[in-house]
Amino acid sequence: MSTTADRLTELGLTLPPPMVVPAGVRLPFRTVHVVGDVAYIAGHGPQDADGTLSPLRGKVGAQLTLEQAYQAARSTGLSMLASLARELGDLDRIAAWGRVFGMVNAAPGFDRLPEVINGFSDLILDVFGPQVGAHARSAVGQAELPFGLPVEIEGQVHLRR
Repeated sequence: MSTTADRLTELGLTLPPPMVVPAGVRLPFRTVHVVGDVAYIAGHGPQDADGTLSPLRGKVGAQLTLEQAYQAARSTGLSMLASLARELGDLDRIAAWGRVFGMVNAAPGFDRLPEVINGFSDLILDVFGPQVGAHARSAVGQAELPFGLPVEIEGQVHLRR
């Protein structure tokens, strides 16, 4: 097993299977697109263990609490790692996390967006450590997100050759 796979096991984390796309939805893009030594990661949302989208839906600060949204961001991180593992074959190919863009389906007045996306950042730092896992990040509020998801996160990583 690779170092990253070992760390996931130590943390008791399991990567979900490919996302089960909702009926009638067409997604004509790649979840991970590798160009040279950079992997661009399309927007991901939280998934359940069976690959379906998480049932946690709605606006953070109205239908969902900060803690629920934090957990949704953490789950989104696992979804992204699963997509990366499928595309790269081995998460140890990741040399460094570059940039992360976190979007929160925020109720009017909810401004604790960075705390929500910390769920993702904390996961990445737990799995990869401070050297590989360190990343630049934005956390912004949105009026709506696809399928009523509480968070959507995209990013990019630099790869070892």
